[in-house]
Amino acid sequence: MRAVTSVMRAQQVLLAELDGLLKPFGITFSRYEALVLLTFARSGSLPLSRIGERLQVHATSVTNVIDRLEAAGLVRRVPNPRDGRGTLAVITQDGRQVAEKATAELNAARFGLDALGGDDLRALFGILRRVREHAGDYAE
Repeated sequence: MRAVTSVMRAQQVLLAELDGLLKPFGITFSRYEALVLLTFARSGSLPLSRIGERLQVHATSVTNVIDRLEAAGLVRRVPNPRDGRGTLAVITQDGRQVAEKATAELNAARFGLDALGGDDLRALFGILRRVREHAGDYAE
């Protein structure tokens, strides 16, 4: 129970800190994740369903995130030419700039983990990776 409570509380602390760092950019961490995912896509676009799969969130959450990013001019929706019923989210130039600047800010703050040194970060990643692997979160 202590371990689970600590993990859950650490997640809340980190999310609050990251959201605070991203506030000047007008985005939250969940919106940042979507922007970064789109910057990694070769075409700068992905189907909404693929965004949900990669971020491991429900379709409703993806719709909400993309709605907010679109309202801010950071992404736009276009019909998916490969799927007549589907929609693509396409990152805009403004979205790329926000993602780049926000990443620099988060890196400068060590993504909220500045209390941990390199050895601690590697150990933490290893422990959490085993938990995620056991849950089938991702394959080797």
